[in-house]
Amino acid sequence: MKYVGEARVTPQGGPQEESATGERSTRNRVARSILDHGPSTVADLAGRLGLTQAAVRRHLDALVTDDVVAARDQRVYGARTRGRPAKVFALTECGRDAFDQSYDELASEALRWIARAAGGGAAGEAAVAAFARDRIESLAETYRAAVEAAPPDKRTEALAKALTADGYAATARSAPGRQRGEQLCQHHCPVVHVAEQFPQLCEAETEFFSRLLGTHVQRLATIAHGDGVCTTYIPNVPAAPEGPDGTEPREPPRAPHQASPQTAPRTARDPSASTAGRNPA
Repeated sequence: MKYVGEARVTPQGGPQEESATGERSTRNRVARSILDHGPSTVADLAGRLGLTQAAVRRHLDALVTDDVVAARDQRVYGARTRGRPAKVFALTECGRDAFDQSYDELASEALRWIARAAGGGAAGEAAVAAFARDRIESLAETYRAAVEAAPPDKRTEALAKALTADGYAATARSAPGRQRGEQLCQHHCPVVHVAEQFPQLCEAETEFFSRLLGTHVQRLATIAHGDGVCTTYIPNVPAAPEGPDGTEPREPPRAPHQASPQTAPRTARDPSASTAGRNPA
């Protein structure tokens, strides 16, 4: 829903027009006021924000459409007065999630606790890796169903669509240059702040893609490591390992110290497990 102007009450009592570019900011102020003060009537919001009631109603209409707020009857304590009770507007679960939460820090603290409880060091890293793999498996059924229902040449695209439904904004495209395969690009990562501290999350995801698609895949870049997009190279080869000419993409080149995935298994302590290069796109 789009509005062309907004009436704001000035200290002198006259309206002034708010440009369309400021409407989203005002709408956010309406939602924030409900967050700070609890379920509110139109009159409450208009008084707190210095807006006309008509303006508040228009913003609330948009927020209801976006499932940010929901209307309900105001609870009345004591004797009920005549007439219908006023409507109050409260944040939905979706609306609360739109505001900054402490989930990232909570998740990081939980993973640090897991590492300490396992004894720290290599044992701690292995425990975090085990958690990351278990987390992926608990979310995997939807992805498996989507990939298995698609023809072989459309499986990467099917995976991208399933990831997009979970907030990863994923796309699939042909790999550039001489590479024979596809690139899976995830333009958003909902757990990026945690993955920056615990690359095991990226590694478990990469391992899962490999099992799901039936072929060795190579993570070229991740948002958690400072790249603009998480990029995974998926070659057009069968699941059984082949020689380097059959499984290794020809670009980008590997760092000199990095072992080939055919000769050295990836572990939670190996930083190359989550990024094997930079995004060539």
